[in-house]
Amino acid sequence: MSTVSIPVLAIDGPSGTGKGTVSARIARELGWNILDSGALYRAFAFLANERNIQPEDVDGIQSIDPKAELLFDLPIMGDIQITIANRDISEIVRGEHGGKLASLYAAKPAVRAALIKFQREFRKPPGLVADGRDMGTVVFPDAVLKVFLDASAKVRAERRYNQLKSKDFDVNLCSLEQQIADRDRRDTTRLIAPLVPANDAVVIDTSAMTIEEVAEEVGRILSLRVRDID
Repeated sequence: MSTVSIPVLAIDGPSGTGKGTVSARIARELGWNILDSGALYRAFAFLANERNIQPEDVDGIQSIDPKAELLFDLPIMGDIQITIANRDISEIVRGEHGGKLASLYAAKPAVRAALIKFQREFRKPPGLVADGRDMGTVVFPDAVLKVFLDASAKVRAERRYNQLKSKDFDVNLCSLEQQIADRDRRDTTRLIAPLVPANDAVVIDTSAMTIEEVAEEVGRILSLRVRDID
């Protein structure tokens, strides 16, 4: 089967909009594969940083084989599990330090070039839910549906704060809101694959919506798109 014929739902947006939870929920409901590109960039950055490979070190970046070294698994319940050499680093990379590292490495062309082919290999039958920041604009421009989830920085900081506190991370709400604003600025202004909605994306403001409402709306639109191409 040509990968072009495999449907892709691309869900982009900044952190704290619910895209990870929504993506996992829809993937489970449909039995589709899932690509959490944020987790991928966090894991890649963790691996590079652990080996003292700086973001500007092109040769060092190219020495990392993500296909051979990184393993991702979506359990029946819970978040995606990230494993390096039989070591579960899921919780380590999901902290704010992991997000900051990922943002620094993701801005480098060598890192994005190293990961784009690997990301596209997640496109397998019966379909793929791709969650990230450039899924609809760069990685899967032919996605059957492109969704861009957004919310105010204040709301996203509160959501992230509650999420991290529930996992016993020591975080400060004001500091977290500033970090989110700083990351938004880096991600939206970078020259390579900036964080922007695709021209044909459906933009949904999740500020006043529950996860259930967002997932239901995305699922409804997706079912219409898939029905139209069948």
